[in-house]
Amino acid sequence: MRFFVYLIVFFSFFDLFSQLPIMSPFALSLGASTFVAGLVVGTYSLANVFGNVISGFVTDKRGPFKILLIGLLTNAVALTLYSTVHAPWLLVGVRFVHGFTNGLIIPAAFTFLANRAEPEKRGKSVAISGAFVGMAAIAGPAYSGIVASIIGNPVKGTPTIMLVNGIIMAILALLAFLLLRSVKRVKKSAVKSKEKHVGALFRHPGIQRAFAGAFFLMFSQGVLALILPLKVESLGFDTKTTGTLLSTFGIVAILVFLLPINRVFDRVRPMITLAFGISLMGVSMLLLSRADELGSLYGTMALYGVGFAFLFPSINSLLIDSSEAAYRGKAYGYFYAFFSMGVVAGSYTIGALNLNFRGAFTFTGILLLIVAGYTIYGLFKQRTAAAL
Repeated sequence: MRFFVYLIVFFSFFDLFSQLPIMSPFALSLGASTFVAGLVVGTYSLANVFGNVISGFVTDKRGPFKILLIGLLTNAVALTLYSTVHAPWLLVGVRFVHGFTNGLIIPAAFTFLANRAEPEKRGKSVAISGAFVGMAAIAGPAYSGIVASIIGNPVKGTPTIMLVNGIIMAILALLAFLLLRSVKRVKKSAVKSKEKHVGALFRHPGIQRAFAGAFFLMFSQGVLALILPLKVESLGFDTKTTGTLLSTFGIVAILVFLLPINRVFDRVRPMITLAFGISLMGVSMLLLSRADELGSLYGTMALYGVGFAFLFPSINSLLIDSSEAAYRGKAYGYFYAFFSMGVVAGSYTIGALNLNFRGAFTFTGILLLIVAGYTIYGLFKQRTAAAL
């Protein structure tokens, strides 16, 4: 049962990551300007935010099964719509529908996993889910890149890739109906919960730090997606080098997720591992700003992978510890909305500031270290309050 939900997580992120190498070329092949091509990419993340939030609210009211099934079915339909696209603005509309429907899936899936994780093993559980996300980050771009290169024509290749993804989603929807419909949802307790209202949710210190961690994790990913290919190209290497660099960080993260070291997430407080992970990511960004040789780039991306591997389970564990089961869907909805907003904010902020390679990575590194300091301050504040 849990493994099947892990598969849903994998293919939902696989759907996301498989778009990265092909969507901009597809938009340009339809005659889109650079601005509209950027809008095509950004619209997906914007719609994802709405899907995440709505999924969280519905999950709390109706349970994760119904919204998970609706998300898988509508996402399958949305993926087939790419075959009907013949103009740039029509593509923008399809991207909104696709982003919205995919956004319904993730909060429901993670709520399902979180509500059924044993408290003493919840860190290991989210580490395993992180491994599936990492595998999707490696497999998705590779799959779409290979298929697109074989077909050769973006107008034909992209709809084919999306159609295959849609068939997978339809199969998952059928299996979800057969395997998950008998699972009982967590019911709200008779006692009024302080997590019930959105305002109270955002005022919880643990949830604040989980949201901040999610946002800045993906902020750094947005910067990497924008700046790393440009830096690699300026050093005289091709796009394959960018792919292997990103794969390096993904492989290292997966090893941390799956090796016995993942027990640390059950033995050490999540705020400590959160601060450690985001600090490593910040340091790696500062090192990337000065790395001019291939060996140092690979080493720095490996360090970034370790930081990512510590941060992702930590913010998930912190969210689980800071929210009640009956209202966890809402928490996860906002949590993944911050994920989506972080990607857009990272690339847009660096573009707006017009920073060079060194400036972009330095700015991001300092920002991540500030967030780490904010987390450590919260931990110190908690300990001081406990001592009093």
